[in-house]
Amino acid sequence: MRQVTGSDAILDRLLALHPKLIDLTLERVWRLLAVLDHPEHKLPPVVHIAGTNGKGSTLAMIRAGLESTGSSVHAYTSPHLVRFHERIRLAGTLIAEPDLAALLVECEQANGEAPITFFEITTVAALLAFSRMPADHLLLEVGLGGRLDATNVIAKPALTVITPVDLDHQQYLGETLAEIAGEKAGILKPGVPCVVARQSDQAREVIEARAAEVGAPLLINGQDWVVRMEHGRLVYQDERGLLDLDLPRLPGPHQIENAGTAIAALRVLSASDSACQAALTNVNWPARLQRLTAGALLEALPEGAELWIDGGHNPAAGEALAAQLDEWHASGGHPVHLIVGMLDTKAASDYLRPLAPRVRSIQTVTIPDAPASILAADLARMAGDAGAPADQAESVSDAIHALAAETAPMRIMICGSLYLAGHVLGLNGHGVPN
Repeated sequence: MRQVTGSDAILDRLLALHPKLIDLTLERVWRLLAVLDHPEHKLPPVVHIAGTNGKGSTLAMIRAGLESTGSSVHAYTSPHLVRFHERIRLAGTLIAEPDLAALLVECEQANGEAPITFFEITTVAALLAFSRMPADHLLLEVGLGGRLDATNVIAKPALTVITPVDLDHQQYLGETLAEIAGEKAGILKPGVPCVVARQSDQAREVIEARAAEVGAPLLINGQDWVVRMEHGRLVYQDERGLLDLDLPRLPGPHQIENAGTAIAALRVLSASDSACQAALTNVNWPARLQRLTAGALLEALPEGAELWIDGGHNPAAGEALAAQLDEWHASGGHPVHLIVGMLDTKAASDYLRPLAPRVRSIQTVTIPDAPASILAADLARMAGDAGAPADQAESVSDAIHALAAETAPMRIMICGSLYLAGHVLGLNGHGVPN
């Protein structure tokens, strides 16, 4: 359950300022920034990160690398898992409750009754906070798309990054990879280098065309730098030379690619080799293939059972999770049982299809306090359409207790949504991720 605080009441009020949760335009953001004397002009050097998958993990690795050198780093991410405060990190520390409440009130009063979406006004509040505290860097994660995202108000970032582009949010960004890539490439700026992760040919061609149009130099995976896993090590190479590093702390084969993107970004920022290693080994990013090692939910399971959460929620995330299940299977791992909840903006069948043949069972749940959640009964039908018959459960706790009757060793993966992952962390007794 969400703890009631002053900021929670203000955030609830801000939700009522616009009839839509998502309404992509920059006009309302520019208007409010102008009223607040343009905090976007008073920021530390910005690294602006767009993409469909891996934005958060890549940002977390860049942050770990920069902070290992003693640099102070602001960070803006979304959505949060447990509390809104997680979205705004000031010089390495989550924003304090009194500071957040005061910022939100200031933005609310400056905005008045004018329509503005929740993400827009809270992004302005974050930029205001970042403008008032010195730091060496600001890592800014795009919320949705790029071109019309509320974060795309920085005229001259130090660096932009585009992580892998895939189908997601088609109702806002376009039905094809080319259309979606065009939205992501909207963060490119004249003369500002952009690190580009591995892309489909279709997405890469769109990004390259946009870069040529605006005059943004690109550093592309497979052309300007490469990354691979070799003999239990991560090997990265670019024109500066080769790095032989420990594997990322974040599990999953897809994190090799994210690590390469983070290292490429750090190299542009003139980070040392030791900072690149720290990016991989010091990183902390909850709810991305995270194993829960204590808490109420784990205590309900038989000894030896493993409990994991993963917030991935689109077809590419399903493929990434399937690759991890294959790794577990190859090493003689326990059978995997899924507990799945998803939002109705996601392609649930496409997410579940690669997972279906790799798991012992699937239970579906409705995500609590998420009006856009797919109902458990509907999600169970979608799982069946994907080739995996599923049972519906009344809650995550009920699904856990149903599995607790099994005596064989097992892995339980709770997946399909960051909102579900945040609910599980709260249910399990975890506080705000630090």
